[in-house]
Amino acid sequence: MKLNELRDNAGSRKGRTRVGRGIGSGKGSTCGRGQKGQKSRSGVSINGFEGGQMPIYRRLPKRGFNNIFRKNYAVINLSCLQTAVDAGRLDVKKTINSDTLVTAGVIRRKLDGVRLLGKGNLKAKLTVEVAGVSKIAAEAVEKAGGKLILSEKKAEEAK
Repeated sequence: MKLNELRDNAGSRKGRTRVGRGIGSGKGSTCGRGQKGQKSRSGVSINGFEGGQMPIYRRLPKRGFNNIFRKNYAVINLSCLQTAVDAGRLDVKKTINSDTLVTAGVIRRKLDGVRLLGKGNLKAKLTVEVAGVSKIAAEAVEKAGGKLILSEKKAEEAK
């Protein structure tokens, strides 16, 4: 058997039914949609309609709150930093900030800043500039001999 001889099994793919092509086709006239009314026409928009009864999306109370001022941080763990250093993607001598993390491929995009969390071990002595850090991560960076710079505080002091 050759690649150009590969075929689907007979009858495995069914052709599209052509509707509205005369009575003899079996799908003429109303095209299998029944008789008249909204559902027999295109552009039907009655999802959630419950026959005049109060729909469930209106019976149930509204819940929750979306804070439009919420910051969305890119999150990385200590293990991600160590892996990038071991792979040679991050330079230990330079300050590691959101731009260097994006170019190294550790995070996809900066968002509103980077938050460092404490999962994993850090052996490298790094200077890290982040928007936020957990207590465990801060302790681990200082224990490894590194330094932390919080960029959020800089922005607040400038105001």
